[in-house]
Amino acid sequence: MHYKKHTFKNGLRVILVPVKDMPTATVLICVGTGSRYEDARENGLAHFLEHMFFKGTKKRPNAIDITKELDAIGSSHNAYTGKDRSGYYAKVPASKTLQALDVISDLFLHATFRPKEIKKESGAITQEINMYEDMPSRNVFDVFDTLFYGIEHPLGREILGPKNNVQSFRQKDILLYKDRCYSAKNTVVCVAGNFPQVKVLAKIRKDFAVMSANEKPAYEQYNDDQKEPCLVIKNKKTDQTHVIVGVKTAGSDDKQRFALHLLANILGGGMSSRLWSEIREKKGLAYEVSAGTELYNETGSFLVKAGVEHENLMMTIEIILREFKKVAKSGVAREELQRAKSGFEGRLSFGYETSSAIASHFAEQEAVKGKIVMPQETLAKIKKVTAKQIQNIAQDIFVNKGLNCAIIGPQKENEKEIAKLLTF
Repeated sequence: MHYKKHTFKNGLRVILVPVKDMPTATVLICVGTGSRYEDARENGLAHFLEHMFFKGTKKRPNAIDITKELDAIGSSHNAYTGKDRSGYYAKVPASKTLQALDVISDLFLHATFRPKEIKKESGAITQEINMYEDMPSRNVFDVFDTLFYGIEHPLGREILGPKNNVQSFRQKDILLYKDRCYSAKNTVVCVAGNFPQVKVLAKIRKDFAVMSANEKPAYEQYNDDQKEPCLVIKNKKTDQTHVIVGVKTAGSDDKQRFALHLLANILGGGMSSRLWSEIREKKGLAYEVSAGTELYNETGSFLVKAGVEHENLMMTIEIILREFKKVAKSGVAREELQRAKSGFEGRLSFGYETSSAIASHFAEQEAVKGKIVMPQETLAKIKKVTAKQIQNIAQDIFVNKGLNCAIIGPQKENEKEIAKLLTF
């Protein structure tokens, strides 16, 4: 897979990833901003802004004008907001690339942000917040992040923000945030798949010349001062108790991240993983249990998530911590390390089967990190990881001062007993 990067005079970066004979193409505009670039009063603004881009432009005055045009060319389109990135995309049949680019560029560059639409959208986003509140399997990640990073730090706040913030936002707030964070130097336009390269590049060059060349905004660094295990319980009537057990790690540039990814695979990356075997197959405690990482520039987390019967919560936590300690003490077997490496290679390959996945890989790396690591480079690093490196990182991260546990369910009366379990 090959790509071409172009940097315009105003700082805009364009990544073109041609894939011959692919039936689709994806246009993705990715901005290196998200909820970690907000202060407490702004919390939720990045996500609100994402919604407002689709509410009309001068050329396409209403949301229905935008969606009708995209639907007419067979588009799969949407947008997303993370803590350190935001994206706007359309995936279309290859022959419709230029039309998709015209619409996505227009809404990104010429949205009108009308006060009437802002007021209406505050109601829609309030209902979105309510919806996720009713999804404890998802909401537990927000509860975990607040415990993990603290509500005073942007990484510890929910991306959607609190309802009172959402309902208070006005046009001036949206425009101020946009002017600060949506500059050409902080934006990447990526087109991947089967598309006319010369015409696409010429159109991007013409359309995006209007963007300002402001510098990329700064964000608040996270400084870890945790000294002992921490627990939070969101006491709620649910059919299952949802739990995340997680620990502190280094950030996304740390050399040990490749061993960390394999550790996640070995512990909870598939149906042959240790935690799946112990928690689901042997004990029948959960339908699904998984391990993973969430890495930012300067910090990160390694976490395990499960949903269990209320009475099985403490047994599940005990098993998770037991497996953590076993890896730190005894390491991993050669066979399971090789299986983890092969599994990683397979998932890496699956991740580049579509134009949308390719566009996400290139655009997000460039927008957030300012550099692109090719899949084969990552795979080469993974193949070099040793069992000793995995044991070493397990010993580094599975320690009391970095241990955190977040729970949603009717468990408040068990808080003291649960807290006693949280130790290595």
